[in-house]
Amino acid sequence: MRRVEVIDGMRGYFLVFMMLTHLTFEGGYKLVKINHAELGFVQDAQGFVFLSGLLVGLIYAKKMLKGGFWAGSSALWRRSAELYAYAIGCIFVILLLGQVLPYAGVYWDAWLGNVDGPYPAYRIAAALFLYQPTYLDILPQYVVYMVVAPPLVWLCIRGEWLWVAIGSAVLWLGVQLGAHIPVANAMNAGLSHFQEGLSMRVPFNVLGWQVVFMSGLVLGALTAQNRIPWTEVFRPDRTGLLKAFVALLLFFMAWRLGFTFGLVSEDAMKRFQRFELRNEFSLVFLVNFVALAYTLAWLLIAGPRSENATAQKIANALHGLFSLGFLRLLGRHSLQVYAWHVIIVYVVKGIDWHYGAFDEATKTGIALFAVLLLTLPAVWRDYRMGRLAPARAQPQKAGR
Repeated sequence: MRRVEVIDGMRGYFLVFMMLTHLTFEGGYKLVKINHAELGFVQDAQGFVFLSGLLVGLIYAKKMLKGGFWAGSSALWRRSAELYAYAIGCIFVILLLGQVLPYAGVYWDAWLGNVDGPYPAYRIAAALFLYQPTYLDILPQYVVYMVVAPPLVWLCIRGEWLWVAIGSAVLWLGVQLGAHIPVANAMNAGLSHFQEGLSMRVPFNVLGWQVVFMSGLVLGALTAQNRIPWTEVFRPDRTGLLKAFVALLLFFMAWRLGFTFGLVSEDAMKRFQRFELRNEFSLVFLVNFVALAYTLAWLLIAGPRSENATAQKIANALHGLFSLGFLRLLGRHSLQVYAWHVIIVYVVKGIDWHYGAFDEATKTGIALFAVLLLTLPAVWRDYRMGRLAPARAQPQKAGR
């Protein structure tokens, strides 16, 4: 299977689990607990953002190598405009549904904030991505990253990738030390000037989370130039770093399970949480992401060539999982599917409010049906692109 198909399968995997995580039912539901995030500190959004950055670097670096800076940059900026339209379209559709569905203002109140209220300043702030409704937070990240990506991809293909990596690391570190706070305070003061009580509502700090996207972008751009010999980087006989990262993941798994079962003291929990700020992608998340990303990459690339039978079995299982046509279908159209999943999540919230509480079997059935619905935009786009067109019969050659 080609490398991009594996990436598509992984993006589809993350989309499925984002859907299951974002669905809400009265009293919760058990299916949501079947998630790798229950065993550590790597979540679906992180993998989704990284893989998107990887593909941006891989695809648009090739465009720039063939057609120059403007060939890649114009395509990236068109893509960012398209994603902006999806983000605004989601808000528009949800607000329109709110006018049709009874009591939507009640069960969507916490998710929408004041976007559906009488003050237009909130909707203007939402259009500027400064006031984001719940689950409409990843698309704005992509718009920002793709707007700034062209010169960064260009630097990478000009051999200046290290400066891109250093700049990304400095921005991330600045967020961890609070360098962004004066800017955020100034922006909040400006927003409150136009509407009393209005302040930024941004679940993901774009300057903190950019380290995930930009690391993928750099690796993708270098891969497009064949500057990373992946099979040499990840060799079956090189397991030292793999063992260290697996040990690290097991260490943090113990912490996660300790929190889950109430085994960690309050003092220890408070100390740990200083480094566990999800919105800023703080140190705990960064370390775990690097460890799991390396481990997964080793298994996918070196695992099938390993003499260790267990490693081979895990590698074959992962390749089998990410080669599933369902997951690759979702991954090929991941950002459109993500936008569609937001609408589904909001609608299911309304169904649960009106007709719940459901029993566990019904909740599971609704969740699985919602996952199946993710295919609608993907199938439609595949059809539009001709991928679903029936194969033409090959003309038979006349017999001699």
